[in-house]
Amino acid sequence: MAVYINEPSRTFNEYLLVPGYSSSECRVENVSLKTPLVKYRKGEEEPALSMNIPMTSAVMQAVSGEKMGVALAQEGGVAFIFVSQPVKEQAEMVAKVKRHKAGFVVSDSNLRPDQTLQDILDLKARSGHSTVAITDNGTAEGKLLGIVTSRDYRVTRMSPDTEISTFMTPIDEMITGNEGISLSEANDILWDHKLNALPILTKDGRLSSFVFRKDYDSHKSNPNELLDSHKRYIVGAGINTRDYEERVPALVEAGADILCIDSSEGYSEWQALTLKWIRERYGNDVKVGAGNVVDAEGFRFLAEAGADFVKIGIGGGSICITREQKGIGRGQASAVIDVAKARDEYFEETGIYVPICSDGGIVYDYHMTLALAMGADFLMLGRYFARFDESPSARLNINGNYVKEYWGEGSNRARNWTRYDLGGTASMKFEEGVDSYVPYAGKLKDNVAQSLLKVKSTMCNCGALSIEELQQKAKITLVSATSIVEGGAHDVMLKETSNNFR
Repeated sequence: MAVYINEPSRTFNEYLLVPGYSSSECRVENVSLKTPLVKYRKGEEEPALSMNIPMTSAVMQAVSGEKMGVALAQEGGVAFIFVSQPVKEQAEMVAKVKRHKAGFVVSDSNLRPDQTLQDILDLKARSGHSTVAITDNGTAEGKLLGIVTSRDYRVTRMSPDTEISTFMTPIDEMITGNEGISLSEANDILWDHKLNALPILTKDGRLSSFVFRKDYDSHKSNPNELLDSHKRYIVGAGINTRDYEERVPALVEAGADILCIDSSEGYSEWQALTLKWIRERYGNDVKVGAGNVVDAEGFRFLAEAGADFVKIGIGGGSICITREQKGIGRGQASAVIDVAKARDEYFEETGIYVPICSDGGIVYDYHMTLALAMGADFLMLGRYFARFDESPSARLNINGNYVKEYWGEGSNRARNWTRYDLGGTASMKFEEGVDSYVPYAGKLKDNVAQSLLKVKSTMCNCGALSIEELQQKAKITLVSATSIVEGGAHDVMLKETSNNFR
């Protein structure tokens, strides 16, 4: 007969952390959020890949493109470039993040010398960039012929039809650097020659990248940035269980540091076969996570199949309607607690620690701390990151409010049947995700800093200076419906706020 789990399926909203003893060392500046990204054996100093913050971005069209890859790596996390696109396009996104070597920026503003001032103005309006590389073919890899900055033209005194070749700064009047130069050497040239931008050229004169003066301060302000051994940003990519024989080699060639099987339900032979194929061809050199699961049985299946991390969560995402459509899933808190227990038991039995990722169910920032306290090594976030400038979706003004578009991978818009399709005719397909808007929130950096400040502050309240210590020391209590009301503002008349109020 069916197995019945009598414990209710619970969400993060049903729990609170109880404060513990805080020593004088418990200050936010002393808290480390470093966490393992892939499995490791007992006794090893550290895993092959770790993150400096416990955040990854979801494998979604509306969340994880190349801009998210760079921005999240700068903060110390990892973006997983979305898989619901042709192999070539996904591999190019990964390559763009890897080419965006910390401090070395691949030019995304490029024109030919036979184009016009109007083309310069149009490009500036689209990209917001005032530095434009002029190459023989108008691409970022073309032979550099010159450069145009806002100092090279005056709109009021020049015709829009003026050819770029007549007012650009030609290559023979420019100071450049050679490919292979260190960032420190490039910055010295910038400062010594009072330059705002230094083009880096290959041996045959083709444009490799730029180093910008403004990025010097940015580099210094990102102490947690996540880099590989070649000082390139670390980035992940999603794969599926259909075309992995073509997709995995392309992503590995493009430089992806870690892969993740993107599926609404991971306790399946399809995932085991995918992992087996990768291990047979790449051994343990290619790191790959799997999921999603919601119980101990699913975790152990994927751990034994060779997953480097296991993702938890079915139906808990804000745009996911899998539970509504199919009646499958589990409250995210219950799932994390159960899988974390299985992870620890597996570690005791085998000496292999397989990190777990909580994917979905995060509504408030404090839910992040709860997920970590319950045993998650890191989080995967969709709605949270979709709100920022760096997500690929459009920013719109709806009824006077700025929003960003956000849609699920199981929605008709994504048409990601490699993730959800289990057969049947095309006319009988149904959606497992919705198309929606989320409030626009600005830059990733500012929002992540604030969210993680709350996490660190709460950890200090629990007497913990690391995620591992939080999981050991945390005291977690269930809350009643009445106490949830008590936790917000109540029994007062809130003041109306206005932009005109001072």
